[in-house]
Amino acid sequence: MKKTITFFTILLSIVNIQAQENIDLLTYENTQDINFFNTIKNGAQVKEYITTSKNSVKVGDTLILGSPTSEELNTRTYSGSYGNKARGGISQSRSTSKKTYDFVQMGRPAGFGSIMSAMGGEAQNMADISLKNTKVIVREIKTYHRGSKNKPLYVVMVLGEINDRAFGINKYLSVMDTELGIESGEILLKNRKMTREEAIAKLKEAKELVEIDMMSKEKFEELKKELAPIINNNN
Repeated sequence: MKKTITFFTILLSIVNIQAQENIDLLTYENTQDINFFNTIKNGAQVKEYITTSKNSVKVGDTLILGSPTSEELNTRTYSGSYGNKARGGISQSRSTSKKTYDFVQMGRPAGFGSIMSAMGGEAQNMADISLKNTKVIVREIKTYHRGSKNKPLYVVMVLGEINDRAFGINKYLSVMDTELGIESGEILLKNRKMTREEAIAKLKEAKELVEIDMMSKEKFEELKKELAPIINNNN
């Protein structure tokens, strides 16, 4: 009898561990709830994530890469001699810069490319402005703790190109913090809900158009009715 109880206890533990590794629906509120996140393992697979602004992101969704938010500066020094004989040396420094993403990196998170770069003493290879406006597919959604198991979760997305093409040798892109990627505009959701601030700005702009006779009062009232639930936070 004791052996039977022990067997079922072990079996139940295995089932619970498997449940913690696969999440059908994860919300931002879940990621901040200690009663939830302390049961989740690092790298748990997520099928759908609801962001803090109540937008849904699912595996298989199409997203768009927005504008990068950082600027990477590289400086190189060139040296040489002048005259018929080497009477002295001259050197020049030339700096170049390129726009890079803060939250979108080349390759999978902690993948082979990241490991090789780290071994070579290189910083993580972030995506650059050449990928702006690229349509991408959400291949995986994963969640990790911000430190120990008793720390809140953050969400990582693994992105692939349309038609299974590859981002060079890396093949994939990783959004290392989904919330910050969306908030910064580096990641654009195709069906993103309008925020309260955006709704207010749109209504103000419409009011100005009415004042200069570029929009009818009837159209303004229709727009006002449409935006009211968002502005009043009833959406």
